[in-house]
Formats: sequence, C-alpha cells, structure tokens
Amino acid sequence: MTDIVDELKWRGLIALSTDEDALRKAFADGPVTFYCGFDPTAPSLHLGNLVQILTMRRIQQAGHRPLGLVGGATGLIGDPKPNSERTLNSPEVVAGWVERLRGQIERFLDFDGPHAATMVNNLDWTQGMSAIEFLRDMGKYFRVNKMIAKEAVSRRLNSDAGISYTEFSYQILQGMDYLKLYEQRGCVLQTGGSDQWGNLTSGTDLIHRVHPEAVVHAIGTPLLTKADGTKFGKTESGTVWLDAEMFSPYAFYQFWLNADDRDISKFLRTFSFMSREEIEELERLTEERPQARAAQRALAEELTTLVHGADQTAAVVAASKALFGQGDGNLADLDEATLAAALSELPKIAVTELAPAVELFAQVGLVASKSAARRTVKEGGAYVNNAKVAAEDFVPAAGDLLHGRWLVLRRGKKNLAAVEVTSGA
Repeated sequence: MTDIVDELKWRGLIALSTDEDALRKAFADGPVTFYCGFDPTAPSLHLGNLVQILTMRRIQQAGHRPLGLVGGATGLIGDPKPNSERTLNSPEVVAGWVERLRGQIERFLDFDGPHAATMVNNLDWTQGMSAIEFLRDMGKYFRVNKMIAKEAVSRRLNSDAGISYTEFSYQILQGMDYLKLYEQRGCVLQTGGSDQWGNLTSGTDLIHRVHPEAVVHAIGTPLLTKADGTKFGKTESGTVWLDAEMFSPYAFYQFWLNADDRDISKFLRTFSFMSREEIEELERLTEERPQARAAQRALAEELTTLVHGADQTAAVVAASKALFGQGDGNLADLDEATLAAALSELPKIAVTELAPAVELFAQVGLVASKSAARRTVKEGGAYVNNAKVAAEDFVPAAGDLLHGRWLVLRRGKKNLAAVEVTSGA
C-alpha cells in the first residue's frame, strides 16, 4: 500500500476533508471501503465525472475497496442546479441511463482480487420505502436550518427560481446512501467534488446521528478551472462526454492535445497515472520547449487509451498525423468514421460540384480571396489531400474525394479546412 493521502495531495486532489489525520490513519489501518456516486442525469458521464472515477481508481490501486454507486433513485430527483429546477426524466429513461453509466464506470475499476470493486444502485434501498417511512426514519435526523445553510440550497433560495421540496430533499437521499452503505457494506469514506460538499457532509452527519460511535470520512476534490477563463470540460461544440458517439475519440484526443501550457501540469497530476518523476520531467519539457507539446501529447494518448481503448487511440493519432501530412500518415488510409470525426473539428463548406482549388480555398476561408489563393499556390503553400497544388487552374476530380465525399485543404503547415461534396460532382 502507498500513502494515498500524500499521493492525492501531491496531485492536488484534496480540496476538503472531514479529518485528514483520521483519514490517513484509516487508510493505514485499511483496507478502507469507500464510495463515489454518479447520477444518471444524461446518457453519458463527462470529464468532470472522470476526475472522480480516476480518483476512485487511484485509491483502489493503493489497496482499498471501491463501491461505484449509480443513482437510480437520486437520478429521478436531480441534485439542485445553481439557478433553475431540473427537468425530471421518466423512470424508463433513467433506468436506461443507469446501465449506460454503470458500463462506463466499470471500465476503470478492478472487479477481481482482495480489493475488488462493487457496483451499487441506490434504487435498491429506496424503491420499497414508503413516504411515511422516509419521513419518520430519515427526515427526523435532518434539521431544516442546517439544510437551508447548504450552499446549493442557499443559492437557489436566493435566486428567482427558488427551490422545490423535491430538490430540497435531495441531500436527505444522498445522506441515506452513505448510511445504507455504512450499515450494509462497512463503507467509511465518500469521495466527490467540492461543489458537493454539503451533500457529502449530509451523509457523515446522518451516520453520526444514527451511529454516534461511527468514524466516517469525506473527501472533496477541487473543481477544475482553465487558465483562459473558460469552463473545464467544455469546447465550442459543447460538453466533453466519455461516450464515443456523443464526443468522438478524435475530438477527445484533440481536447487534451490543445490544452493550454498553463493548465497542463494540473491536468497531468489530476488525470495521468504516470509517476511523479515522469510528470515532473514533462513539466520541465513544457517549461523549456513548449512548442514540442510533449506533455499534451503524452496525456492525450494516455487518456484516450483509458477512455476509448488502444485501437481508437492509434486511429486518432494516425488521423492527426495524416491531416497535417506528417510521418507515414495517409488520408486515404483513414476509415470513414475517424476521418469524419477529424473533419468535424475543422472549418468546412458543403458544395454540390467541384470547383477550381483557388475558389475552394477562398470559399472555406483559408485565404481572403481567390487572388490570395493564387499567391499561396505560387508560393508552394497550397495542398489538397496533402498533395501540393502545382497549378493555379487545378480542379480536383471526383477520384480525389476521400470516401467519395471529402477534400482536405491545407495552407502552409497548420491551416486546415474541409470541403464536402454533397452531390453532382
């Protein structure tokens, strides 16, 4: 076993803790059974959830037993949003999302050996409970003044939207989760984001009221922010989902590859399973040779492999190289799905028939005008499908279309765009 508290602190993964010294002792005396909960409020988990999943993986690798909870019950209610009520999804939709999220979480945990993980669903201990039982057996332990003081609730109380009793009661349900897992499975630690701290401590407070002798813990990981002020886990196209159909492996890889140098150290420590020495070496390389983007490349390959598998990673690395004409990468060798995902990240136009290359360069915005496109051709900086355009009057042929649909245009080494021919060419 490693000193997992020191490891988590070095990686910047402990923002809040109920009692760090007591937790350190519990880990040393371990193994510790711990849990983290995930609500099925969408058909996929996202990068914010990945912080929690990988934190669970680290603690398991240090010799402790994880419980992955997917909230079939809490997902029907929804954690209070900062400014508005959640849309309540049907039980059938939530049940389907439970299975999807369960499958995503299971890929990251080890279900064999002495520290085997277990998946649980809080619907198992809530669906048979009547409203009277809930109010008598759970509600009596909660004080309304303390519930109102929780940050998520107080924000809503001070907003125009207010808060319904449904969402107000969410913290009771989450607190009950911890109590049931303590009683049924000996769980003594809950992990989660620091924005969930009020819900996490609802669980420790409830256990202490029901079992005054209990020693239980909670850890809150910090909320990640980006140096440029934009929200972590968001791109121009939206949320970075872990589901390949909702956010392509190529786009996932590019998200990490394009990480700001100011963020990469934090991202390495939060997400990578490389050793301290390896991470510190990449941090040094970023400081000395930022243009090489060695840290971004290493993290992109590691996380794309973790989330999407080695085969998908190889495909997106090949696509990334092929787009820029690097190495042995050949655009014609890329499968249609990978190429489509790669091109979706580029500026693009749709046309019904092929036109001279200089017109296409101007239409897609790689140059300001056809005359500028002609100058680019003369200077040797215009490429179609990585082949240099040698003549100003060059017109791509139907046989040049990748998978019968696309052309990849490039100006110089780094400026890319795509043309899709929809019909008539």
